[in-house]
Amino acid sequence: MAGFKGGMGGGNMQNLMKQAQKMQEQLAETEKLLDEWEIVGTSGGEAVVVYMNAKKIIDGIELDPKAVDPEDVEMLEDLIMAAILDGYKKADEVYKEKMGPFGGMGGMGGLL
Repeated sequence: MAGFKGGMGGGNMQNLMKQAQKMQEQLAETEKLLDEWEIVGTSGGEAVVVYMNAKKIIDGIELDPKAVDPEDVEMLEDLIMAAILDGYKKADEVYKEKMGPFGGMGGMGGLL
């Protein structure tokens, strides 16, 4: 049995495990990148600006004082929603681009 290398292709299994570990490390790096990526959503000619990361976590909103009309709060609400949706659209594009190599499974569908 001198040529026996372990049942079921032991070398292939080891290579597969190394590849899975490397993919998990790359996924973790990409997840960190998405946390740190700054997305800027705007509306009303930048009357409302929303800051978020590529995972759609909002961390700031700026309002142009001219957009704040006490007589028309509904318009401001609409501008805020439009800026958030603009940011979400941009975040989706970044997320798809960066997570594409992982098949959108994030963590290989829970296998890792």
